[in-house]
Amino acid sequence: MRIITLNVNGIRAAAKKGLFNWLPQSQADVICLQEIKAQQSQLTDSIFYPTGYHCYYHEAETPGYSGVALYARTPPEEVRIKLDWPEMDTEGRYLEAYFAHLNLSVVSLYLPSGSSGPERQAVKWQVLERLKPYLQQLRQTRREYILCGDWNIAHRPIDLKNWRSNQDHSGFLPEERAWLDELFGPLGFIDAFRVVNPAAGEYTWWSNRGRAWDNNTGWRIDYQVITPGLKETVQGASIYKTERFSDHAPLIIDYSL
Repeated sequence: MRIITLNVNGIRAAAKKGLFNWLPQSQADVICLQEIKAQQSQLTDSIFYPTGYHCYYHEAETPGYSGVALYARTPPEEVRIKLDWPEMDTEGRYLEAYFAHLNLSVVSLYLPSGSSGPERQAVKWQVLERLKPYLQQLRQTRREYILCGDWNIAHRPIDLKNWRSNQDHSGFLPEERAWLDELFGPLGFIDAFRVVNPAAGEYTWWSNRGRAWDNNTGWRIDYQVITPGLKETVQGASIYKTERFSDHAPLIIDYSL
């Protein structure tokens, strides 16, 4: 089972850059997209409903902002987009597909960024605070989870190029990293990419400023976070960089499911 996650930074912009020409070649079973920046009513072109996939969208109430999507070859038995948290629901940041035959939920998740200023960082803290008990609840179920998306936090110094100068920047704040320590520690979730790839210099996002892409001055902020029962199923992981569809790169992980 191949799962891809990608922050498209505007699904219509990504389409113009060739995303939907590449997706059939990717042979993915599930595709999770974040930051679609479109209302579903604007996505009337058939390109946004790839052949062979069942397509689901959760748009933000604000046009041209946030939003997530999920495409699946096998139709899920249940799709959930509401968490009953205004910060997540109104901004279109969560979409969960449940595949009963695998006892598996795959989630397309887009956590807020705090880089624009204190107000958005405060929203990010609120979401992280509410997300922890929610994730604890997920661990109590008998279902396996793959939480795919842009978490807007780099975990360790190996996960961004200029880590020393970014320790006081949103996305690499000590408190944010401690939150991930807890996620991958006491909460019991696993960073699927790191199951098979411990290397430094593996990034999924590059700033559009300067020559970040050319110099590989990146951050690894896109994840597939899994429940422990899936750890042994992780077969391989890669970051697709042959083509560029946005300022993020597709994260591809294969599972023996």
